[in-house]
Amino acid sequence: MQDESVITNYHLEDDQLMDNTIRPESIDEYIGQEDVKENIQVFVEAAKMRNEPLDHVLLYGPPGLGKTTLAFIIAHELGTNIKTASGPSIEKSGDLAAILSSLEPGDVLFIDEIHRMPRYIEEILYPAMEDFSLDIIVGSEGNSRNIKIDLPPFTLVGATTRAGDLSAPLRDRFGITSKLQFYTVDELTDIIKRTARVLNVEIEEDAACELAKRSRGTPRIANRLFKRVRDFALVKGNGVVNLEITEEALERLKVDKMGLDNTDRELLLAIIEKFNGGPVGIEALSSSIGEEVTTIEDVYEPYLLQTGLLKRTSRGRIATDKAYQILGIEKQ
Repeated sequence: MQDESVITNYHLEDDQLMDNTIRPESIDEYIGQEDVKENIQVFVEAAKMRNEPLDHVLLYGPPGLGKTTLAFIIAHELGTNIKTASGPSIEKSGDLAAILSSLEPGDVLFIDEIHRMPRYIEEILYPAMEDFSLDIIVGSEGNSRNIKIDLPPFTLVGATTRAGDLSAPLRDRFGITSKLQFYTVDELTDIIKRTARVLNVEIEEDAACELAKRSRGTPRIANRLFKRVRDFALVKGNGVVNLEITEEALERLKVDKMGLDNTDRELLLAIIEKFNGGPVGIEALSSSIGEEVTTIEDVYEPYLLQTGLLKRTSRGRIATDKAYQILGIEKQ
């Protein structure tokens, strides 16, 4: 069995990105992802009407789009408790057994980064998801025995930035699969204004819009930038977040009009200057800028691909003509 550190209150540990005070608690408060939100609302209501647990839910998409928030909202809408864990923290069958045996009927179990769970742990999870039972082998070789533990009905909500890394058997056991998309400027503007209200900060409309434009389509980044701009407004202004203080703060934070930061520019410059515009393999690119491959693929590439600054081909990454223009470099 494991200690309680494996079952974490993820939303409290995630404070620096989107702390619990600004996390929406109900589906009505959640801004954006309209299709996903409306579908989940229907599935939750249907499960409640049938008095059955909600089918297992897989949420996937780039970091910071609200997967964790949606998991907590699902539990809230079901009127049940939520227990949370992360894929890398579940290293042994005993870890998973401890989590599953702690569940009450109807509970939601949220596993973040579920793609990082070891494959042999996945295999133990299959009967738990399908039959609400747990088969584990205890004892040493020659003196081992199989124990079957009945589990209460529960809903597993898995979150991943890499749905393709999930094994097919695990992916197939999720009855509800939803992909989260990048947010529009209007949606992010509404999120920033809501955050300002919750934190009791006055923000002007044009300032909220400017922040939204530079937030890479991601609520987590929007809220993080808002908090830093709020600091500048408090120290260098009268506490009101206006356009002038917003632009000054973002310039100091080196976040440009497109939302690109130093690492984005470093990545594109490396492709252009060190690898003649590409194509370049992800491993070589990772070594050249000192960032992990997974960080490049999960954090930086999705937005660069979406904005048309980067192309990913079978031979590697290529900087587009638009990237040359944005960086002010003449293509040779």
